[in-house]
Amino acid sequence: MAAKEPYHESIWSKYYGPNLGYIQEKYEQFVKDPSSVEPNYRDLFTISGPPPLAPDAEQVPQAVVSGDTEWLRKAVRASKLIANIRIYGHMAADIDPLKRAENPMAKWLEPETYSLTREDLMALPASLIWENAPDEVRTGWDAVHRMRQVYTKTIAYEFGHVHDEKELRWLNSQAESVSNPAPLNNTERKELLNRLIQVEQFETFLHKTFVGQKRFSLEGNDALVPMLDEIVRAAAHDGAEHILMGMAHRGRLNVLAHILGKPYDIIFSEFHHSPNKELFPSEGSMGINYGWTGDVKYHLGADRAVREGETVRTRITLANNPSHLEFVNPVVEGFARAAQEDRKAPGLPKLDTNKAIAVLMHGDAAFPGEGIVAETLNIGKLQGYTNGGTIHIIVNNRIGFTTESEDSRSTHYASDLAKGYEIPIIHVNADDPEACVAAVRLASTYRNLFKKDFVIDLIGYRRHGHNEMDDPETTQPIVYGKVRTHPTVYNVYADRLKNEKVVTEEDVKALYAEAERELQQAYDNMKEGKHKNADAKTAVPLQSESSEPRSTAVPLQTLQEVNRQLLTVPEGFKVYPKLQRILQRRKDALNDGEKVDWALAESLAFATILQDGTPIRLSGQDSQRGTFAHRHLVLHDSENGELFSPLHQLTDAKASFGVYNSPLSEASVLGYEYGYNVFAPETFVIWEAQYGDFANAAQVIIDQFISAGRAKWTQRSNLVMLLPHGYEGQGPEHSSGRMERYLQLSAEENWTVANLTCASQYFHLLRRQAALCGQGDARPLVIMTPKSLIRNPRSTSAGSELASGQFQNVLPEPLLGQKPGEVKRLVVCSGKVAIDLQTELESGRDKDWSWLHILRLEQLYPFPERELAPHLASFRSLEEIIWVQEEPKNMGAWSYTEPRLRAIAPGNTKVRYIGRPERSSPASGYADVHSFEQRRIVTEALTMNSQEHAAVPSPKETASR
Repeated sequence: MAAKEPYHESIWSKYYGPNLGYIQEKYEQFVKDPSSVEPNYRDLFTISGPPPLAPDAEQVPQAVVSGDTEWLRKAVRASKLIANIRIYGHMAADIDPLKRAENPMAKWLEPETYSLTREDLMALPASLIWENAPDEVRTGWDAVHRMRQVYTKTIAYEFGHVHDEKELRWLNSQAESVSNPAPLNNTERKELLNRLIQVEQFETFLHKTFVGQKRFSLEGNDALVPMLDEIVRAAAHDGAEHILMGMAHRGRLNVLAHILGKPYDIIFSEFHHSPNKELFPSEGSMGINYGWTGDVKYHLGADRAVREGETVRTRITLANNPSHLEFVNPVVEGFARAAQEDRKAPGLPKLDTNKAIAVLMHGDAAFPGEGIVAETLNIGKLQGYTNGGTIHIIVNNRIGFTTESEDSRSTHYASDLAKGYEIPIIHVNADDPEACVAAVRLASTYRNLFKKDFVIDLIGYRRHGHNEMDDPETTQPIVYGKVRTHPTVYNVYADRLKNEKVVTEEDVKALYAEAERELQQAYDNMKEGKHKNADAKTAVPLQSESSEPRSTAVPLQTLQEVNRQLLTVPEGFKVYPKLQRILQRRKDALNDGEKVDWALAESLAFATILQDGTPIRLSGQDSQRGTFAHRHLVLHDSENGELFSPLHQLTDAKASFGVYNSPLSEASVLGYEYGYNVFAPETFVIWEAQYGDFANAAQVIIDQFISAGRAKWTQRSNLVMLLPHGYEGQGPEHSSGRMERYLQLSAEENWTVANLTCASQYFHLLRRQAALCGQGDARPLVIMTPKSLIRNPRSTSAGSELASGQFQNVLPEPLLGQKPGEVKRLVVCSGKVAIDLQTELESGRDKDWSWLHILRLEQLYPFPERELAPHLASFRSLEEIIWVQEEPKNMGAWSYTEPRLRAIAPGNTKVRYIGRPERSSPASGYADVHSFEQRRIVTEALTMNSQEHAAVPSPKETASR
């Protein structure tokens, strides 16, 4: 090509104004496809190179400079055009590979809409309508042309909802820069093509080799894999130790294979040996839902000052996820926070958000459709939950199972939910893999700089039905008519690189053949039994490593010193006077003759656990103070509002303590705490519901992760759930912790379910659970914590009970049992109703209670059969065992305990029930009805020869009385 001449001497000096604009358009066509322009233009561009972007300054009409009113109006309109291109350009961008619809917003990006001509814009200096316009952009026409190139091509930017001025300026400048992010060089482009070939060939091989089996292929959004490649590179480059990923089943096998390094032959074996070829792997299968962990080493070389041969090791983890699609989101966020925190020192954990990054892949129907997404986005900037920003990728095939977008959301984009959280959004055409990589580079840079979330809306299509056995043309005939004839992204990109002379046809064929050979070799190895074995997955959890009771007692002198420190505040710190009086009551609680209440027992347990070197994390709605104004682990200076936690000043603490008030969310917060605990099993993690049945809103996390994660994935957790429970006449929503649900889910020693009656039991149980942290026999713990018993003197304990002994699965009523041989009725109960019974016993101390004994089941699951046996053996005259509860008969523990009590009942001993009749609602909303029923339950349980409650009046009848 001839050397380009200076502008004033070149052929281009003949062109200016509209003619120059026309020649620029022709050149753009020439760059894309030389054959699309006339031969004379091809020769012109070949010889002379690109035309200039603007004429000489002296060619700009003087009218612009003179202040002519009409030209000022045009300048204002041109500024509005530039602003609207920046704000609404995404509405007219080329981001849909199938080009399914035209957008009516496109007209607002046209000069004609603003009564502007090309000549008008050519006459306006670019700097007048575009602040900080690049030097080569000289006229208004150049500015409009460049801005449309930036905002309406295959990558579309949606930043107008970001209100932080610094962030918005940075985002716009990055979008409008020609060098940020840096374009791919030819080596990177060849690697990108090779990756796309591997992705497509993997899906094609599965499709033809395992005909009819479900795999939920990635085809149509193949660019996801190179996008994740780029995230891994960027994170490793920046020194991240962990990359934590979460996704549903669409494309999961491809990600497992190519990002996590799960060997092809293991994946093939899961198909080949599946017991039900029509259903496996499916959403519920090991192949789709098991995570995989791979270690990827990146030698950073000159990018960081490291010793020769040193390697930065970045660990990539893909979280296990059930078919509840988006519910893995908060779990992964918890993973990331746990990976970022140093919990080895007292005080709050030390957070370093550079140590780990979370990456979440969403479905386009699920992102706006499942409320857990909004919950998770909401916690992203909160003190106890922020982890420095998550990169979200919506793997958008613009269809649900069979549901069109207009039937699955009320928003224009699947990503619109993120606008409410001021999260920047990029929409990108999945058929332009270079644009996809550019989107990831921008997202990674933003996350590193601003420590906030970023959303990439990867818009592609779904080449097959929801699964490969499904025929999508019955519900989307038009779309799938286009899909059938649409080339795959590898073919689109290969053609582009061939046209640009980056690769040859032979290069492409060689890459294709190598990918096919590698897959076939892996399949042959699998068939011959040469494949590597996957990590063992067990359907049933391992049994407890030790059944020996753990010592949980703490010397009384130690407890007294800890209590003194808990009541000491920094000099000058002003505790709210009313609260100060309450706290000072704890001063002598450990002395002889005094009692420890529930809140103090908890504080002492936490403090001694920290002294043992176990970090603690507690979160929930109002957990710092406690819903019932009992905990007060974070104090507020009454004059300046400063915060202080007594657990941060313990002299012998060896680990961190964090307590956080959560947002008004259950599913996201509980999922987050579960994820945190799984990733940091050495940490004592506790989630507290404001009221027990608030856990209703987190049922998926409970069912799919906490109760079943060990059986499904051998995923161990020691998480504690505190669920306030007890019938005090507060109505149906504030009575029951729904213990029946946890008991129904109890099996295979998957967790412990407890319902306690005294402070010392709580102290010992917390310490016992903390001792399991990081151990092989760790299990979650569900505690029905009290409300009224928090301050009931009958639930307090002497200091000596904390300084000796251990948690007791069964507690006998201390007022009874002096004559076991005369006992005819054994009442078995759990929780608050035991205190109600004790209250009645105390009021009738003069009565002969030798016929009666009461046992409290402090631990419901595992069922304490071994502890009950010696008691039953001592009751030689026993005639009946009665289960007493305050919950309705179809709720509470009756359905769980009845068969177990019958199995151990001696001889002809009857087993029957006293409590409320079956109900659809957990409790009455009328205080009088509640009191009447509660009185009847207690009276019947403590009356000899009382009959079962068949004739009990209904609440309606009771209310009328």
